[in-house]
Amino acid sequence: MADKNDKVPENVPGKFYIDNSCVPCNDCLEEAPQLLKYTDDESKVYFHKQPTNPEEAIAARKAMEICPVEAIGDDGE
Repeated sequence: MADKNDKVPENVPGKFYIDNSCVPCNDCLEEAPQLLKYTDDESKVYFHKQPTNPEEAIAARKAMEICPVEAIGDDGE
C-alpha cells in the first residue's frame, strides 16, 4: 500500500501520488502516459499532472491497480 508520507518529491499536489517504493517497471506509464513521467534519473515514476476529467481518473486508477509494488496511492493532498 502506498504511503503518502513517503511520496516521490516530484509528484504534483493532489489526490494521486507515487511513493518511494516505486520500481520503474513501466506498467503504470502504459496505463496513464498523460499523467505520469519518469524522474530525471529514471529511478522512479511520478504524477506530473493530476486527473482533470473522468477518463484521466480511470487511467490513474488502472495504473494504481496494475502497479506490482502498490506504490500508487489515491489518498494524497
